[in-house]
Amino acid sequence: MQAKKRYFILLSAGSCLALLFYFGGVQFRASRSHSRREEHSGRNGLHQPSPDHFWPRFPDALRPFFPWDQLENEDSSVHISPRQKRDANSSIYKGKKCRMESCFDFTLCKKNGFKVYVYPQQKGEKIAESYQNILAAIEGSRFYTSDPSQACLFVLSLDTLDRDQLSPQYVHNLRSKVQSLHLWNNGRNHLIFNLYSGTWPDYTEDVGFDIGQAMLAKASVSTENFRPNFDVSIPLFSKDHPRTGGERGFLKFNTIPPLRKYMLVFKGKRYLTGIGSDTRNALYHVHNGEDVLLLTTCKHGKDWQKHKDSRCDRDNTEYEKYDYREMLHNATFCLVPRGRRLGSFRFLEALQAACVPVMLSNGWELPFSEVINWNQAAVIGDERLLLQIPSTIRSIHQDKILALRQQTQFLWEAYFSSVEKIVLTTLEIIQDRIFKHISRNSLIWNKHPGGLFVLPQYSSYLGDFPYYYANLGLKPPSKFTAVIHAVTPLVSQSQPVLKLLVAAAKSQYCAQIIVLWNCDKPLPAKHRWPATAVPVIVIEGESKVMSSRFLPYDNIITDAVLSLDEDTVLSTTEVDFAFTVWQSFPERIVGYPARSHFWDNSKERWGYTSKWTNDYSMVLTGAAIYHKYYHYLYSHYLPASLKNMVDQLANCEDILMNFLVSAVTKLPPIKVTQKKQYKETMMGQTSRASRWADPDHFAQRQSCMNTFASWFGYMPLIHSQMRLDPVLFKDQVSILRKKYRDIERL
Repeated sequence: MQAKKRYFILLSAGSCLALLFYFGGVQFRASRSHSRREEHSGRNGLHQPSPDHFWPRFPDALRPFFPWDQLENEDSSVHISPRQKRDANSSIYKGKKCRMESCFDFTLCKKNGFKVYVYPQQKGEKIAESYQNILAAIEGSRFYTSDPSQACLFVLSLDTLDRDQLSPQYVHNLRSKVQSLHLWNNGRNHLIFNLYSGTWPDYTEDVGFDIGQAMLAKASVSTENFRPNFDVSIPLFSKDHPRTGGERGFLKFNTIPPLRKYMLVFKGKRYLTGIGSDTRNALYHVHNGEDVLLLTTCKHGKDWQKHKDSRCDRDNTEYEKYDYREMLHNATFCLVPRGRRLGSFRFLEALQAACVPVMLSNGWELPFSEVINWNQAAVIGDERLLLQIPSTIRSIHQDKILALRQQTQFLWEAYFSSVEKIVLTTLEIIQDRIFKHISRNSLIWNKHPGGLFVLPQYSSYLGDFPYYYANLGLKPPSKFTAVIHAVTPLVSQSQPVLKLLVAAAKSQYCAQIIVLWNCDKPLPAKHRWPATAVPVIVIEGESKVMSSRFLPYDNIITDAVLSLDEDTVLSTTEVDFAFTVWQSFPERIVGYPARSHFWDNSKERWGYTSKWTNDYSMVLTGAAIYHKYYHYLYSHYLPASLKNMVDQLANCEDILMNFLVSAVTKLPPIKVTQKKQYKETMMGQTSRASRWADPDHFAQRQSCMNTFASWFGYMPLIHSQMRLDPVLFKDQVSILRKKYRDIERL
């Protein structure tokens, strides 16, 4: 009998294996056959790619997602243990297993790219200022669309920032309000912003309503509840955090050694009971009253005296002795312990102050951890090893400390100094997930100028941007394209534009010349243009507007652009010298005509001046060299409102380009030689160039300055006194020994 059973079991197992190999083999052979057919058609040139051939293929992007507590049938739960079921059911997010591949519809982004729709505000619904700033940042970005049919991502107008039930900002009945939205679709392709969740005494991360398959952009999120490659960890910021712009970091000098008055500081609340009390209650063990100041106070809350312990009076007295801002600005390291929640305002405060954050919040998913390497800017400690913190930071070498401080300043200014930057960083991270084939790498995110100013749609190769030549071991380009902006008809062969064209063409570095015809008259015949050794391409400006001079034309084949106004007077020698200077500063604007800005106290506004002084903050694009990437950035990063203003005024496009480049580089432009004469050869009053003699033209430029500064949220222009002249320019030596001999004769 036992032998029969063994025989039957063996026979059954053999049959199962045979069926498995048969079906598996059929499938394998079918896939091999399909791949061979594709390869064969490709070799014979028969395969015609579809229009979306380059669209990345995501595995089963529209596969329906079922949380473990809502499985389709009992059979599908055979391999799930009871413990896994309990864990899933007790999760604060029913969609805890959500990932982009399972809970995001990529097809919505395929047609119109990455566009974000914000629901219209409902009547009677109050929105806190912080959430209004978030929505304003989205609506003012290049991602925004008012048409939900074009959207790839949806953001609620219902305020979800503060989900603490004891808070006056708490929105009641949010669950029913969200479920009633006709585009909700169980949260699919939705992004929910949240700063505070849970309440006394446990402060859980539950936001108080079913988010379905929505992504969370959440502060103080734990690694346990954070869904990698789906949620975004954002910093906790105060209601006073600026909407745009923001203050620059406080690191003014890269001093060696980089040590400050205090080694390690902290000043904040001490929780006597409840969650978050353990770490802060133990800080007094490390405080030494000299270079380690860890100050806490019990004075917070209405009934703090009821829970008062024997150390409270002494701690409160010590706490009052020190000014927090003075400590912050004079400390090398700043302790960032957890509060009631994992995140803390101290984090952003330390970053701005160039005080290296010492993170002491076990399990906190650090802000933008998906793209930022925090080991380059912070010390990540362990709450259980608090007593080892002082000896650990004292062992860090001075070179490393300086590098950490410098990185805090970069990260602060690139991603955290305003609500707008926090929001845009969140959106850019999500966009990189969707378009993986052009996503930014770690170098871009963690090195100046950062991910917000390096648009991957321009290129996936770092060498195509002006910031990474040194990292890649590349030399800047050896040729430039001259782009001459023409606005007056060609009536005489002695016009300055033709002399300028010839002078630029004679440059040893000139690859080609493009004449951008923005004149109302028809294009001149080809024979009207002088013969040159380099190609001359004449193209008509789009809509004949000023901004068209900065469009990223495909005709521009070089990375370097020599931008010229038609009435500019430059010699070939001056062109050569300016280009050689630019090769040393490829991320900046390098040129001749300099201008400056100033703050007018009487009018409380920014002013514009063309006075001849040692100071300057702009180099006008009528005679300047810069990288062609700035054409792309001007066209795709700046809002339509600013470009429309420039086009309506037919003015200020050069100022706007200077604002943009200075905002990206955090550096001033570079002036070459002392060429003072500019626009001296203005044509007759019938020419557009006569606008330089119009007093209204100057007033418009004053107005432009303030409009641009308002949009950027701060004044990005930086003053400089540096002027680069040719070597031996002033020396009393033979003219024959000088490389740029013609410049001296001007």
